[in-house]
Amino acid sequence: MNENILDTISNFYTPLSSECQQDFFRHSTIKVFKKGEVVVREGQLAKKGYLIEKGCARAYYLKDGKDISDWFTFENQFMASIVSFFSEAPSPHYIEFIEDSTVYEFNESTVNMLSKKHHDFEHFISKVVTETMLGLCERLHSIQFNKAEQRYDYLLNIYPNITNRIPLTHIASYLGITLETLSRIRNPKNRI
Repeated sequence: MNENILDTISNFYTPLSSECQQDFFRHSTIKVFKKGEVVVREGQLAKKGYLIEKGCARAYYLKDGKDISDWFTFENQFMASIVSFFSEAPSPHYIEFIEDSTVYEFNESTVNMLSKKHHDFEHFISKVVTETMLGLCERLHSIQFNKAEQRYDYLLNIYPNITNRIPLTHIASYLGITLETLSRIRNPKNRI
Protein backbone atom coordinates (compact mmCIF):
# COMPACT_ATOMS: atom_id res chain seq x y z
CA MET A 1 0.00 0.00 0.00
CA ASN A 2 1.07 3.53 -0.71
CA GLU A 3 1.07 5.37 2.59
CA ASN A 4 2.32 8.51 0.83
CA ILE A 5 -1.26 9.02 -0.31
CA LEU A 6 -2.00 11.31 2.65
CA ASP A 7 1.11 13.36 1.89
CA THR A 8 -0.15 13.83 -1.66
CA ILE A 9 -3.64 14.96 -0.71
CA SER A 10 -2.62 16.91 2.37
CA ASN A 11 -0.34 18.98 0.15
CA PHE A 12 -3.42 19.87 -1.88
CA TYR A 13 -5.65 20.70 1.12
CA THR A 14 -3.55 21.38 4.20
CA PRO A 15 -0.50 19.58 5.65
CA LEU A 16 -1.02 16.74 8.13
CA SER A 17 1.56 15.85 10.76
CA SER A 18 3.16 12.43 10.49
CA GLU A 19 1.58 11.50 13.85
CA CYS A 20 -1.86 12.39 12.47
CA GLN A 21 -1.23 10.38 9.30
CA GLN A 22 -0.10 7.37 11.34
CA ASP A 23 -3.26 7.60 13.46
CA PHE A 24 -5.38 7.70 10.31
CA PHE A 25 -3.75 4.54 8.94
CA ARG A 26 -4.01 2.77 12.32
CA HIS A 27 -7.75 3.40 12.36
CA SER A 28 -8.39 2.60 8.68
CA THR A 29 -8.79 -0.75 6.96
CA ILE A 30 -7.38 -1.59 3.55
CA LYS A 31 -10.18 -2.90 1.35
CA VAL A 32 -10.39 -4.09 -2.23
CA PHE A 33 -13.66 -3.68 -4.12
CA LYS A 34 -14.55 -5.20 -7.47
CA LYS A 35 -15.83 -3.23 -10.44
CA GLY A 36 -19.58 -2.74 -10.06
CA GLU A 37 -19.61 -3.35 -6.30
CA VAL A 38 -22.17 -1.18 -4.53
CA VAL A 39 -21.09 -0.28 -0.97
CA VAL A 40 -23.90 2.13 -0.05
CA ARG A 41 -27.56 1.90 -1.00
CA GLU A 42 -30.25 4.56 -0.87
CA GLY A 43 -31.98 4.59 2.51
CA GLN A 44 -29.04 3.04 4.34
CA LEU A 45 -27.30 4.77 7.25
CA ALA A 46 -23.80 5.12 5.78
CA LYS A 47 -21.05 5.88 8.30
CA LYS A 48 -18.08 4.64 6.27
CA GLY A 49 -15.83 6.71 4.05
CA TYR A 50 -13.19 5.71 1.54
CA LEU A 51 -9.86 7.20 0.56
CA ILE A 52 -9.16 5.83 -2.91
CA GLU A 53 -5.62 4.67 -3.55
CA LYS A 54 -6.37 2.95 -6.86
CA GLY A 55 -9.57 2.95 -8.88
CA CYS A 56 -12.66 5.13 -9.01
CA ALA A 57 -16.18 5.34 -7.67
CA ARG A 58 -19.38 7.24 -8.23
CA ALA A 59 -22.35 8.39 -6.19
CA TYR A 60 -25.69 8.17 -7.93
CA TYR A 61 -29.45 8.37 -7.44
CA LEU A 62 -32.20 6.19 -8.83
CA LYS A 63 -35.19 8.30 -9.89
CA ASP A 64 -38.14 6.49 -11.46
CA GLY A 65 -35.79 3.66 -12.43
CA LYS A 66 -33.35 6.09 -14.05
CA ASP A 67 -29.74 6.13 -12.91
CA ILE A 68 -28.38 9.68 -12.32
CA SER A 69 -24.68 10.09 -11.49
CA ASP A 70 -24.03 12.83 -8.93
CA TRP A 71 -20.24 12.79 -8.64
CA PHE A 72 -17.13 10.73 -9.35
CA THR A 73 -13.98 10.20 -7.30
CA PHE A 74 -10.59 8.93 -8.37
CA GLU A 75 -7.18 8.25 -6.86
CA ASN A 76 -6.21 10.45 -3.89
CA GLN A 77 -9.85 11.48 -3.34
CA PHE A 78 -12.45 10.67 -0.72
CA MET A 79 -15.83 9.06 -1.28
CA ALA A 80 -18.69 8.87 1.21
CA SER A 81 -22.40 9.47 1.30
CA ILE A 82 -21.85 12.98 2.65
CA VAL A 83 -25.40 13.53 3.97
CA SER A 84 -25.46 10.25 5.87
CA PHE A 85 -21.81 10.32 6.98
CA PHE A 86 -22.14 13.71 8.69
CA SER A 87 -25.69 13.32 10.02
CA GLU A 88 -28.05 10.61 11.19
CA ALA A 89 -29.99 10.76 7.92
CA PRO A 90 -30.21 7.78 5.57
CA SER A 91 -28.18 8.02 2.39
CA PRO A 92 -29.97 9.55 -0.60
CA HIS A 93 -27.25 8.00 -2.82
CA TYR A 94 -25.87 4.72 -3.95
CA ILE A 95 -22.07 4.44 -4.05
CA GLU A 96 -20.54 2.11 -6.61
CA PHE A 97 -16.96 1.33 -7.55
CA ILE A 98 -16.54 1.75 -11.31
CA GLU A 99 -13.19 -0.04 -11.47
CA ASP A 100 -11.51 -2.65 -9.30
CA SER A 101 -10.42 -0.39 -6.46
CA THR A 102 -8.09 -0.40 -3.47
CA VAL A 103 -9.13 1.96 -0.69
CA TYR A 104 -8.59 2.91 2.92
CA GLU A 105 -11.95 2.48 4.64
CA PHE A 106 -12.65 4.51 7.78
CA ASN A 107 -15.72 5.41 9.79
CA GLU A 108 -17.30 8.51 11.26
CA SER A 109 -15.92 7.79 14.73
CA THR A 110 -12.38 7.79 13.29
CA VAL A 111 -12.96 11.23 11.75
CA ASN A 112 -14.37 12.53 15.05
CA MET A 113 -11.51 11.05 17.09
CA LEU A 114 -8.82 12.37 14.75
CA SER A 115 -10.47 15.81 14.61
CA LYS A 116 -10.44 16.04 18.42
CA LYS A 117 -6.90 14.74 18.74
CA HIS A 118 -5.29 16.59 15.81
CA HIS A 119 -6.22 20.17 14.99
CA ASP A 120 -4.57 19.74 11.56
CA PHE A 121 -6.93 16.84 10.75
CA GLU A 122 -9.97 18.89 11.77
CA HIS A 123 -8.80 21.67 9.43
CA PHE A 124 -8.06 19.10 6.72
CA ILE A 125 -11.56 17.53 6.90
CA SER A 126 -13.14 20.98 6.83
CA LYS A 127 -11.27 21.77 3.61
CA VAL A 128 -12.18 18.39 2.04
CA VAL A 129 -15.87 18.89 2.81
CA THR A 130 -15.80 22.49 1.61
CA GLU A 131 -14.10 21.48 -1.65
CA THR A 132 -16.68 18.73 -2.17
CA MET A 133 -19.59 21.06 -1.55
CA LEU A 134 -18.14 23.72 -3.86
CA GLY A 135 -17.79 21.08 -6.57
CA LEU A 136 -21.42 20.06 -6.17
CA CYS A 137 -22.51 23.72 -6.27
CA GLU A 138 -20.46 24.24 -9.44
CA ARG A 139 -22.13 21.21 -11.03
CA LEU A 140 -25.60 22.49 -10.13
CA HIS A 141 -24.79 25.95 -11.52
CA SER A 142 -23.39 24.38 -14.69
CA ILE A 143 -26.49 22.25 -15.26
CA GLN A 144 -28.75 25.27 -14.75
CA PHE A 145 -26.86 27.83 -16.82
CA ASN A 146 -24.37 26.20 -19.22
CA LYS A 147 -24.96 24.52 -22.54
CA ALA A 148 -24.25 20.81 -22.80
CA GLU A 149 -20.99 21.43 -24.71
CA GLN A 150 -19.75 23.79 -21.99
CA ARG A 151 -20.55 21.23 -19.28
CA TYR A 152 -18.69 18.51 -21.15
CA ASP A 153 -15.66 20.74 -21.81
CA TYR A 154 -15.54 21.73 -18.13
CA LEU A 155 -15.65 18.08 -17.05
CA LEU A 156 -12.79 17.23 -19.44
CA ASN A 157 -10.82 20.17 -18.05
CA ILE A 158 -11.10 18.73 -14.54
CA TYR A 159 -10.73 15.04 -15.52
CA PRO A 160 -9.03 14.83 -18.94
CA ASN A 161 -9.10 11.00 -19.02
CA ILE A 162 -12.61 10.52 -17.64
CA THR A 163 -13.98 9.00 -20.86
CA ASN A 164 -11.35 6.24 -20.60
CA ARG A 165 -12.52 5.29 -17.12
CA ILE A 166 -16.20 6.12 -16.70
CA PRO A 167 -18.92 4.68 -18.98
CA LEU A 168 -20.44 7.32 -21.24
CA THR A 169 -23.93 6.58 -19.88
CA HIS A 170 -22.75 7.69 -16.42
CA ILE A 171 -21.05 10.79 -17.84
CA ALA A 172 -24.21 11.75 -19.76
CA SER A 173 -26.38 11.43 -16.64
CA TYR A 174 -23.85 13.46 -14.63
CA LEU A 175 -24.02 16.22 -17.25
CA GLY A 176 -27.81 16.09 -17.32
CA ILE A 177 -27.98 15.14 -20.99
CA THR A 178 -28.90 12.08 -23.04
CA LEU A 179 -26.32 9.61 -24.30
CA GLU A 180 -27.23 10.67 -27.85
CA THR A 181 -26.46 14.32 -27.04
CA LEU A 182 -23.14 13.32 -25.49
CA SER A 183 -22.24 11.30 -28.59
CA ARG A 184 -23.04 14.29 -30.78
CA ILE A 185 -20.92 16.61 -28.61
CA ARG A 186 -17.99 14.18 -28.66
CA ASN A 187 -18.00 13.98 -32.46
CA PRO A 188 -15.87 16.98 -33.57
CA LYS A 189 -17.68 17.14 -36.93
CA ASN A 190 -20.91 17.94 -35.12
CA ARG A 191 -19.39 20.67 -32.95
CA ILE A 192 -18.54 23.08 -35.79
